[in-house]
Amino acid sequence: MATKASENERADAIRWIQAQMADYGLTMEELKAAGCFDPPPPPPPPPPVCYRNAQGMSWDGQGEMPDWLRRAVNAGQSVEFFRIG
Repeated sequence: MATKASENERADAIRWIQAQMADYGLTMEELKAAGCFDPPPPPPPPPPVCYRNAQGMSWDGQGEMPDWLRRAVNAGQSVEFFRIG
């Protein structure tokens, strides 16, 4: 159930939208035609895992190297040792 604060915020948002529609002369039909009510696209699939250790910790190869892999590399292990496939 919504709280009183969120009910008030919701009502404020509705009033703001109504005011914007009035200011710009927008109709519901125009908003529908512009795709405003289309469902959002599905999120992209996660990137495939490229590296995994024996404990099942994984990394997709994007962004900063995770601690578990950095420690292994600093200890002399090759990154390629953990490559999958």
